[in-house]
Amino acid sequence: MTRYLRFPRRSFLGLLFLFSLSTSALYFIYSAPGIVNEYLFMVQARGLQIRENVRSIGVQVLEQMVRGAYSNNTDYAYDFNVSELHIQTTTYLPEGYTYLPSQRCPLKLPSMKGRVDVNMSEVALSEVERTLLLEDPSLALGGHWKPHDCMPRWKVAILIPFRNRHEHLPILLRHLVPALQRQRLQFGFYVIEQAGTEAFNRAMLFNVGFREAMKDLDWDCMVFHDVDHILENDRNYYGCGEMPRHFAVKLNKYSYMLPYGEFFGGVSGLTVEQFRKINGFPNAFWGWGGEDDDLWNRVQFAGYTVSRPSGDVGRYMSIPHHHRGEAQFLGRYTLLRQSKKRQEVDGLNNLNYSPRISRTALYTNITVHLTKELAPVADY
Repeated sequence: MTRYLRFPRRSFLGLLFLFSLSTSALYFIYSAPGIVNEYLFMVQARGLQIRENVRSIGVQVLEQMVRGAYSNNTDYAYDFNVSELHIQTTTYLPEGYTYLPSQRCPLKLPSMKGRVDVNMSEVALSEVERTLLLEDPSLALGGHWKPHDCMPRWKVAILIPFRNRHEHLPILLRHLVPALQRQRLQFGFYVIEQAGTEAFNRAMLFNVGFREAMKDLDWDCMVFHDVDHILENDRNYYGCGEMPRHFAVKLNKYSYMLPYGEFFGGVSGLTVEQFRKINGFPNAFWGWGGEDDDLWNRVQFAGYTVSRPSGDVGRYMSIPHHHRGEAQFLGRYTLLRQSKKRQEVDGLNNLNYSPRISRTALYTNITVHLTKELAPVADY
């Protein structure tokens, strides 16, 4: 009888072990979204960085060998420039350069200094509002601004998807508003906030933001900006001259390396015409991940080529998260395999929503309850 009872007890312990193992796996899939992918990206970035360092050392050794060979018995020095690919081909205007209010704003202004001093300390939104309005009282309700000493080249709407990141938004605005002012762009900020308990839908929020922003003004360009990405260089020009554009090329949490060639996350931009042509973002990505890869596919299918800033211009710092993130979307790979088919039926053309709009000194807030029924997709 005793031997008979031991077998079920072992089975029970085995089942308990398997249950705890499966729940741990589910935790990392649902409760800690992005952790595994983020560490994989970091490992990949470290590998790329090591290879780049080895390559640089090899080039430097070759440079010394070549210079040594050519410096003996010759009057001609060999010009070997390792960093020639990172040289700025056009210079920025000097201090004191003058231009007229009737002229278009220069592209490379002396006010665009390059490296930005990043301050990640938390600050109240009211304090950021007070500081920015003291520096420039012409900043209008809803975060709208345009230069008065020249005619802006571009009208740019900055769209920020948002939920429960109240400590991040003031940090972003503290850095980004002055940077865009130094670039002499006409701009407006739109924070698209998702209410309710549905999984976060970053892509659908961008589509809502686009629709609402275009009701305000005939914008030229749309910049899709994560709230936790802080630019480190104000020469990363947010105008739409080279759209489609991937601005956030080098992020500190990825060791300032591009995770993969088709990476289109963090901060990206398209002209209004381009965004309409690709039918916007997909609405079907509920949860973390995949929507940027789908946007990349849509851009390629439309015949566009993505541009990126060179050198260290595209550097960003990511604000650390002190709370649980959004759930990961496990169905993204299935949807990505059908990107081309879905592009025609899922996007701006099947979007429905009921917004609640309010305006603060620094941005327009668009609050929406999102559900899957608001973006129906017929069989394809």
